[in-house]
Amino acid sequence: MEISEQCVVGLTWTIKDTLGDVLDVLDDPVEFLVGGDDLFDAIEAVLQGHEPGARVQMQIEPEQAFGDFNDQLLFLEPRTLFPEGTEEGMTFDGAALPDGVNPDMPKDVIYTVAEIYPEHLVLDGNHPLAGIALRLDMTVRSVREATEEEIGRGSAGTGFFKLASTTPGNDTLH
Repeated sequence: MEISEQCVVGLTWTIKDTLGDVLDVLDDPVEFLVGGDDLFDAIEAVLQGHEPGARVQMQIEPEQAFGDFNDQLLFLEPRTLFPEGTEEGMTFDGAALPDGVNPDMPKDVIYTVAEIYPEHLVLDGNHPLAGIALRLDMTVRSVREATEEEIGRGSAGTGFFKLASTTPGNDTLH
């Protein structure tokens, strides 16, 4: 079966930046709904017509992926507002930030603790890959028809490319 709209594709990949540094490796296939909300449009377009076993390489620019880095999403906040043990790399949901933070901070953003100072910490609301062009080396492992449930929710249940965040102690994206 060829990849087309409303199918589920199982992919493995290596993602690198333009300097060749590896950002993520996915050795076990993960399924994504083509024609839904799981993949960026540029990735879907390149995958069209391929079958299991195909190797697809591409580069996507920031505007096709996680957007440009936005310095307006950097906030210096009092360290005392955050739990003891807060470390660099930890993430906080913008809708659940502690009382007392800057009221202008968007609520629909995941913030990463970028830096910690004695009295303050820097929260970064950019996606970890914002501003980075990505080189993808993907292998199509499987292709199948999507179920009605997957089509209805617009996802095969993975939303890797739509909301990926790292957790403390985990330097991969999934």
